[in-house]
Amino acid sequence: MRIVRTVAELRETVGAHRAAGRRIGLVPTMGALHEGHLSLIRAARAGSDVVVVSVFVNPTQFDDPADLAAYPRAEDADVALAASAGADLVFAPEAPELYPSGYATTVTVTGPVTETLEGAERGRGHFDGVATVVAKLLVAVAPDAAWFGAKDAQQVVVVRRVVADLGLPVRIEVGPTVREPDGLAMSSRNVRLSPDDRVRALALSRALRAVQGAADDGADAATARDAGLKELATAGVAPEYLALADPDTLEPVATLDRPALALVAARVGEVRLIDNLLIDPFGAR
Repeated sequence: MRIVRTVAELRETVGAHRAAGRRIGLVPTMGALHEGHLSLIRAARAGSDVVVVSVFVNPTQFDDPADLAAYPRAEDADVALAASAGADLVFAPEAPELYPSGYATTVTVTGPVTETLEGAERGRGHFDGVATVVAKLLVAVAPDAAWFGAKDAQQVVVVRRVVADLGLPVRIEVGPTVREPDGLAMSSRNVRLSPDDRVRALALSRALRAVQGAADDGADAATARDAGLKELATAGVAPEYLALADPDTLEPVATLDRPALALVAARVGEVRLIDNLLIDPFGAR
């Protein structure tokens, strides 16, 4: 396991592996690694000869300075966990390495992909930050493939748009959402939940399952969404959104005549959580 701090050292190290004909896999993370991240690293290990894990809390994608300040950081633990899952190299830069003095370029994706859901709640700057840092990491590492988690479904759509539009020669792989035994989607933010809020947070996954259950019973999109909203209300959780959207375009879905993505975001106590579930209206019929 090797830790590098600069783009120059990263390129030199990865370049030597590439010159030797080795396949390079990248797993971008913001640290505070959990089993969800580790599942992506293991998948990258299975599909690559060399696995690079980036650990960087990207300041440009935070709309709330307090959220950025509170984001958990544990580099030593992250490095140990990444190594245990099969990483060969950890790229852990300081912010000025990726955003040096005078930095003035931003990657912007326009349209519903970034203007709805998380974009509407967190502002356009959030996905500008995501698109920019991912583009910089992909250019710096030049991996054959990069792994992202399905829990951040809108981020995956944005990343795929960036790769397609910029013609970046990388394959985007998506790993399934990893959940706690009780159904809560794993997130670095979960450690900030109080014991009571940890219980209330389960309403997000229950709401998604309620949407799926209604779809299984033949409900239309509006009725299925109402089933999810009822589950949230029972737990006293007010969602920022609970939506049914096309998995590829994130356009709203009015009829459940094909698979759709149910997405939810809510603040539980002081912690903002997101989750999603692919709804198959024909899965139970």
